[in-house]
Amino acid sequence: MEGECELCGKYGKLKEVIIEGSKLLVCEKCATLGKEVKERDVKLSSSKRKVIEKERIVDIVHGFGKIIKDAREKLSLTQDELAKKLMVKESLIAKIEREEIKPDENLARKLEKLLNVKIIEEYVVEIEKNEKEEDKKDVALTIGDLMKDIFSKKRNH
Repeated sequence: MEGECELCGKYGKLKEVIIEGSKLLVCEKCATLGKEVKERDVKLSSSKRKVIEKERIVDIVHGFGKIIKDAREKLSLTQDELAKKLMVKESLIAKIEREEIKPDENLARKLEKLLNVKIIEEYVVEIEKNEKEEDKKDVALTIGDLMKDIFSKKRNH
């Protein structure tokens, strides 16, 4: 999906991520700031009228930089040699090892395979919500809707 990043405004390929509890569509660079939502499965139970959402969350483990550095050194590789094997810049490997940035899922999987380490955590979160009749419509609230609501409340007071 392409569009405008909801964090930085950059136009390009977007990913759905959860950042501080909010689901956002962001560019690849901003996606490193949160946990990527890989799939979304919505089921509607007709008898209970509840919506169950399943989201697969992919995250990088705490302390990933030390894990990567230790594994690289165990294989007697320099940062430059590792970077060349992964076809990335040496400065990127250095930043990842210092945990200044998180590797994206693709690079993390390459690091796992090459260094024989585990740095990716995957889990499924299920959210159950009651469905109201007016919530059935998948309509987003706009700033204009909010302004109409505020002005209508002011007129009534």
